[in-house]
Amino acid sequence: MFHHITVLKEEAVEGLQIKPDGVYVDCTLGGAGHSSEIASRLGPNGLLIAFDQDDAALANAKIRLEPYQDKVRLIRSNFREIEAQLGAVERAVRDGKPQVDGILFDLGVSSPQLDEADRGFSYNHDAELDMRMDRTADLTAKEIVNEWPEQEIARILFEYGEEKFARRIAANIAAARAKGPIETTGQLVELIKEGIPAAARRTGPHPAKRSFQALRIAVNDELGAFEEALEQSIRSLAPGGRVAVITFHSLEDRICKQTFAKYVERCTCPPDFPLCVCGNKGIVKLVNRKPLEAGAEELEANPRARSAKLRIAEKL
Repeated sequence: MFHHITVLKEEAVEGLQIKPDGVYVDCTLGGAGHSSEIASRLGPNGLLIAFDQDDAALANAKIRLEPYQDKVRLIRSNFREIEAQLGAVERAVRDGKPQVDGILFDLGVSSPQLDEADRGFSYNHDAELDMRMDRTADLTAKEIVNEWPEQEIARILFEYGEEKFARRIAANIAAARAKGPIETTGQLVELIKEGIPAAARRTGPHPAKRSFQALRIAVNDELGAFEEALEQSIRSLAPGGRVAVITFHSLEDRICKQTFAKYVERCTCPPDFPLCVCGNKGIVKLVNRKPLEAGAEELEANPRARSAKLRIAEKL
């Protein structure tokens, strides 16, 4: 059973300002929570295009979105291909290029991927090291742990997981793999624990949480894919169209914030100039300058929403 609790559903969908006859894109179909809400607001001439690279998510979504099947199109693809994929959908193209009315990103990993042991995402279950969101992709966590240089593993753990004991953990991994391959999540968890001082292990989240997050991001090139997709999304919006982004990690949020800032109108003329002569014209405006976060009621129902931040921008 593919069960996933959608984060900031109402806030994100409301932020898109759904028009009944509009064309919308859910870049992160997942459990179809956002998609079902968007589809329910579309009229007979509206269209939702939803992306996912996980076959289980697509199979579940096909069932969940069955009542809206005439106005939903599911695409099996990484969202970094959004521009090319939208270019092949006639309803999404205007004046020879993709032009849609709203695009949504929910960058949280679907709960089933985290919780199902055989996916290799979880530090609570012993399973083969995998962590691929797209199970047809080549790179796995096992390859990174066993074949990548120790220094590169340390960098990944520090940058993507903000793990302050990254060097010690990477050294443990290098020493262990010299004796034989590291095959399972259980083996990796023990190596991570050994690299973290006992006092640090007694407080805070599970000692392997940060390292597993870092490896998952590296395996799936999550940050690179998101940065590419967000740039393409801004280009693919029609005037007045909006992009809503839910992030769960400081690096994702930084990419979103900086990308939006790059495209916001920003005059560089001296303050005493009576008229703008620099010609710097932005193409988006921020709908909310500070990110929206989950309320107390949602946090009680779903603790994973604690780190969620929602940013929205509108095409000028």
